[in-house]
Amino acid sequence: MTDRKSNNVEIAPNPIGDAGQQTSLALGAYTLPGRVPDPRPAIGQAIEAERLGLRTLWLSERWGTKDFGVLAGAMGQVTDSIKIASGITHFQSRHPAMLASMAMTAQAMSNGRIVIGIGRSVDAMWKAVGLPPSTNASIVDSVELFRRLCRGEKVKYDGPAGKYPSLRLTDLPDQPVPPLVFAAIGPKGLGIAGRHFDGVLLHPFLTPEAVGRSVHIVREAEKEAGRPAGSVRVYATVVVATGLDPAEEMAVVGGRAVTYYQIPNFGEQLAKVNGWSVDDLDALRAHPHLVGVRGAADSVRTREQLTEVASSLPEEWIRSASAVGPASDCWATFEKYRDAGADELVLHGSTPDQLGPLFG
Repeated sequence: MTDRKSNNVEIAPNPIGDAGQQTSLALGAYTLPGRVPDPRPAIGQAIEAERLGLRTLWLSERWGTKDFGVLAGAMGQVTDSIKIASGITHFQSRHPAMLASMAMTAQAMSNGRIVIGIGRSVDAMWKAVGLPPSTNASIVDSVELFRRLCRGEKVKYDGPAGKYPSLRLTDLPDQPVPPLVFAAIGPKGLGIAGRHFDGVLLHPFLTPEAVGRSVHIVREAEKEAGRPAGSVRVYATVVVATGLDPAEEMAVVGGRAVTYYQIPNFGEQLAKVNGWSVDDLDALRAHPHLVGVRGAADSVRTREQLTEVASSLPEEWIRSASAVGPASDCWATFEKYRDAGADELVLHGSTPDQLGPLFG
């Protein structure tokens, strides 16, 4: 292990590209993608992500085995420089003081390498667990609540984000407020990210053209808010599979696609952003493995079943919005996303320990 690096040191871009060529393309990756019964592989994946020179390691939080606070603490102790990001958690899943406390404790433990990704999710989920749904107003106010608490300010608040008569974190480390990144698809969410957040996390399975349109919305909102040009970092999520046999490739990419497209309204939103016909979703949802499924399919269906369902998707929906095949093809796809305006790519589907062929 090397010595801990100062929080203000810029992490170098990925040093090695396809066939050992130099590249300045900033890459991150997800650890523990999808449904996992055991979180411990995240430790080895974090070590490998840093060895590969990845800039950011993301964790999509799930209740049960993927608590961000626990895993961020663990991954921070086996790495020195890679940033550690929740991608995503939610404002209402933790009390504001608890979220700020977790974030600042993780900042102290990692020497300032934490990024907090925030999402909206769907109203039905919040209703099921007895928590209020997110609104644009509650999200915007929660951003300011979080930042003020992380700065040690005393907060008295009564508004869309809740009622808090007196909040304050009295003991804080000498670390900056972690950047807040908003996961967004539609123009309203992208506008909120551009006006109020430090970054935006774009959804998997957006084509480079869709990413370009999203970046334009963020930059316009950023400009309208009087923020410096480029101050909002754009993360484009790209599902990737390289160096795998065809069956595993379909499991990584096709199975992951199914989990997004099968969700009512959400699948339609993704299709529309990409300019595709929503009618193609009917065949997908009529598959025997999906009939009667409510919520996320990967919570009730196996990896093999999701891979089987993927054959119901138009091939364009997978190939044109992911990076698949030889490493050279994947790098060419990555460049398309960078040309579309993405500041950093977040590789998904394949875990860091499966990404070695990209850097061979």
